[in-house]
Amino acid sequence: MANPKQVFRRNHEWWNHVERNLVTDLIVHGEIKTTLERAKRIRSKVEKMITLGKLNTLASRRQAIKYLRNVPSKVANKDVVQYLFDILAPKYKTRNGGYTRITKIANAQGNNAKMAIISFV
Repeated sequence: MANPKQVFRRNHEWWNHVERNLVTDLIVHGEIKTTLERAKRIRSKVEKMITLGKLNTLASRRQAIKYLRNVPSKVANKDVVQYLFDILAPKYKTRNGGYTRITKIANAQGNNAKMAIISFV
């Protein structure tokens, strides 16, 4: 009989932390290389953050601060939330969705996992 305590599936808390880190890294770096499953899972979260940035209200800033990690961005003297609201979201002001692109790449060598690059359009 198989051990029911094995970690073949992760719990929701673990997934929430992974998604939060990947969304923050995507906003900071513009594109990240990850597994295809993770890229598909974070796509909706990233698009929600861009939509919050387009609203640019105090409530939307607080929601973004609650979700994103507080890390510096590639622009000097701005953290990731300021970068999202001041620079990234205004680029998509006229666009109604579809802010990200998932591009499939070669499988990982170690475990043959399907890999993808998720980036902004």
